[in-house]
Amino acid sequence: EFEKFKDLNIDVIGVSADSVSKQEKFVKKNDFPFLMLSDETKEMLKSYKAWGLKKFMGREYEGIHRISYLINEKGVIEKVFDKVKTKSHALDVLSEVG
Repeated sequence: EFEKFKDLNIDVIGVSADSVSKQEKFVKKNDFPFLMLSDETKEMLKSYKAWGLKKFMGREYEGIHRISYLINEKGVIEKVFDKVKTKSHALDVLSEVG
């Protein structure tokens, strides 16, 4: 769906807490056509509420939350997608902007 985002003049940027070298390998392995950023300090992830307490099988730990933000040209968040389903997410976002 990346071409559809380009046609709509929408930039796609991913962010992870992984190191730059891990990010580069991940991007190359998955052939991502969009920019991926590394936030090892988690400063930006925390400010966007994309890093925090998670629970899995009764265990609590800190980790990344799959959240997407639709941000306009002025830097204002227009929509938050806080229940990201990776298989349908691109289409979910396109249905909001299309």
